[in-house]
Amino acid sequence: MKTKLLFTGFLVLYLLIIIKLFYLQIISPLKINQDLYLKSQKLNPERGKIFDRNLTPLALNQNSYLLYLEPKKINDKLKLTRFLSEKLDMEEASLEAKIDESKDWISIVSGIDEDKKKEIEGLKISGIGFESQMKRFYPEASLSAHLLGFVGKDKTGEGTGYFGVEGFYNQDLNGLPGLLESERDLAGRPIFIGVQNKVDPENGRDLVLTIDKTVQEIAKKRLSEGIEKYQAKQGCVIIADPGTMAILSLVCLPDYDLDKYFQFSEDFFRNSTVSDVYEPGSIFKPLIMAAAIEEKKIKPQDTYNETGPITVGEYKIKTWNDKYEGKISMTRILEKSSNVGMVYIGEKLGKDKIYQYLEKYGFGESTDIDLQGENSSYLKPKANWYSIDFSTVTFGQGIALTPIQMIRAFAALVNGGNLMKPYVVDKILSAKEEIIIKPKMERKVISDLTSQIIRKMLTSTVENAEAKWDRPQGYKIGGKTGTAQVPIQGHYDPSKTIASFIGFAPADKPKFITLVMLKEPKTSPWGSETAAPIFFEIAKDLIVYYSITPNQ
Repeated sequence: MKTKLLFTGFLVLYLLIIIKLFYLQIISPLKINQDLYLKSQKLNPERGKIFDRNLTPLALNQNSYLLYLEPKKINDKLKLTRFLSEKLDMEEASLEAKIDESKDWISIVSGIDEDKKKEIEGLKISGIGFESQMKRFYPEASLSAHLLGFVGKDKTGEGTGYFGVEGFYNQDLNGLPGLLESERDLAGRPIFIGVQNKVDPENGRDLVLTIDKTVQEIAKKRLSEGIEKYQAKQGCVIIADPGTMAILSLVCLPDYDLDKYFQFSEDFFRNSTVSDVYEPGSIFKPLIMAAAIEEKKIKPQDTYNETGPITVGEYKIKTWNDKYEGKISMTRILEKSSNVGMVYIGEKLGKDKIYQYLEKYGFGESTDIDLQGENSSYLKPKANWYSIDFSTVTFGQGIALTPIQMIRAFAALVNGGNLMKPYVVDKILSAKEEIIIKPKMERKVISDLTSQIIRKMLTSTVENAEAKWDRPQGYKIGGKTGTAQVPIQGHYDPSKTIASFIGFAPADKPKFITLVMLKEPKTSPWGSETAAPIFFEIAKDLIVYYSITPNQ
């Protein structure tokens, strides 16, 4: 009897096992495979590195860790929250709120360095774990903040680039994630004779910039000194190769700490050189002068009788100091920055040609520079222009543009007449290939002859300027000052200006072109007394750095 009962018991047990296996393998096989056996793990690629043109690293990756908790393994919740709140500088209440005991795994904070990890592990509190990850590191700190941008988090918590190069080239820098699929038992342990599929991640591409770290340091140092000396609200410097429009330096101040970007408001992240529009003022005058020379409407030696203010409709236009010299040459109009003289040149050029050249210089369109956040200026339709608009645009008022648009157009004046596309990345490197970014000419704006003429006129403008700058002796340098009043609620505020200077050297074969801008300097509103001195300090440093010989 006992034997029959035992036999029956075994039959029932085996039957139950068969039914369970039938259910797991036939009725619900997908669920068992996905949820219990086959586990997938994302393999993150290493983000691409960023270097200057001489391969000095500007953005690298550091080993860091994600700290996570396993609530079901926590023995002393109070002790754990107190310890972590002290070590991570987090509120105990917020830590306690995160610990959901129904979950197996909870992410707490990323970016933990090696020392902090060892310190936390030293207490040997159960329920704490670490996951290896990469953290972005900027060895030159804030030297190139607005140029580089930073790596933050997207909505899903994944690292992504914001602003500058990090934002524009985020897809290249990010690379492609890999995948590890492995069969595991019910306890989560690998089944070594089971499925083990691995797709290796593809690391992000490295970027070699056109930026020169030394030139960047020069620009930032001189701009910082100038902002302090002239008590300006903000300032920017762009230095480029005028022949290619490869950007050698781009600096705006105040800037921010790339490694601690989360401590700054979004106002600090905005790159004014590509995102903000402004009225350029007198640095715009050479563009109209060159157009009139190109169209053979004037010659440098032609004269204009500057006798006093001129009237355009109901508006009166006068010189910046309300002084008039009588008969002056076209070159002299630039030297003394005569507004009435420029209106005369505009009349000689004609309204249609003025508008045509504004389009040829690229105003009203983006430069397509490879930096995130570029804002194109707005060039209203010609049919909406009034006579006063055509007059004021000749001396840089009534038109708004970005600094990168301004330096690109000015570079075309001195490089032989070619409007070039500005760019900051020279090479894109990966394990498979090297992509070299070549200079791109958008179009011909003026002839080489006109370019030679305007370079000589701008050299004379520097040499015969009313302001006596501390210029490097023995070198020919061309340039133009600018002072633009800031429009506020439909009128100009005479107490607030944007002071600027744009210059190039050597004048005959320019090696560099530089735009210096100061927003609302307090010691003087004039570009000749604020922005220009900064330019000449930069020029002296660059002449030494590039070993430029006198009168080259």
